Amino acid sequence: MTVQPALAPSLDSRRFVMESSTNSPVDPDSPSRFRYFEKDGVIWGDYDGDTVTFGRFVGTRVGDDLSVSFVHVLVEDGSVVAGTGGSEVVTGPDGVRLVERFEIDGVDHVSVCVEESAPNES
Repeated sequence: MTVQPALAPSLDSRRFVMESSTNSPVDPDSPSRFRYFEKDGVIWGDYDGDTVTFGRFVGTRVGDDLSVSFVHVLVEDGSVVAGTGGSEVVTGPDGVRLVERFEIDGVDHVSVCVEESAPNES
């Protein structure tokens, strides 16, 4: 089996902020923020903000494609939401973006997250 190399940089220690989502409007004052870690083709992290109290994800990366499982708690009623999804890592003049495709309760959604800052920046 040939492993496709990643074209975009590692996601390890990178932070992303949600820019848009078909799941719900993004709160510009408190958008969801994601913290990514990556090692040997495995990705994991956590997220919070906007409609989410706290969430976690884990998955794999092949080339610039991510496959993840996620679970989070909603701010509104404390219910737990779980699902699966995939993302494409895209590098452009504005930095790294994640175009995420995911499913919640049988409904397909798309969101876009942009890199908040370079790794290790405060």
